[in-house]
Amino acid sequence: MKKTFLFSLLLITTETIAVTPWWEQPTVCRQNPANCYTSSGAGYDSGMWDANANCWGMKIICGDALTNTNVDTLVGRTEIASGTNINSDYDVNLLNGDCFGARKTSRDGTMASVNGAMVRVWCPGILDVVDATVENGEVTYGTQPSCSSLATDGHVAVSNGKCYGKYYDAAHYYIECTGETPTIIVLNGANYETGNVDYPTTQADADTIFNQMYNSIH
Repeated sequence: MKKTFLFSLLLITTETIAVTPWWEQPTVCRQNPANCYTSSGAGYDSGMWDANANCWGMKIICGDALTNTNVDTLVGRTEIASGTNINSDYDVNLLNGDCFGARKTSRDGTMASVNGAMVRVWCPGILDVVDATVENGEVTYGTQPSCSSLATDGHVAVSNGKCYGKYYDAAHYYIECTGETPTIIVLNGANYETGNVDYPTTQADADTIFNQMYNSIH
């Protein structure tokens, strides 16, 4: 009796497997969500299999954020985590259009990372050579503009909102550079002369000159 029952059960089981192919059976395995992206969309290719992370979905990293190519490329989670071929000046957690990888900037956006160092973000139109653009302005990889070169065009290297480079009309102001330190002189209609002219630089100096002038006519 027991043998008949077991034989009948075996037939039922065999028929069930034959009706439902193994590849259509619900799997007992589950992907580890810690190894996969919880969402996809812009910047992702959800149809790509990430072999190292064992899950579907890969990030598209912008070419500018990569050191081995300048083409937008699918990169696995393991490679991203280890920094393989990732330019350290870029944050690959930030979406930049259709790919991930935006240049790192300071919180206020006035500084940007170039070769691991933070440099000024210049307002549009300041730089003669623009090597990169960021949200708030432009960046040069070379030597930063000097005080004197900026003054020639009426600019000084001070924050102008979220970028550097403030303009002063030469008809109303004169920019004097002491090294890389600019001094803004309000002309008030006067002609400012450079050279060995001994201008008063403090209120006390101005008061002394005024008193001398006053005493000489009284």
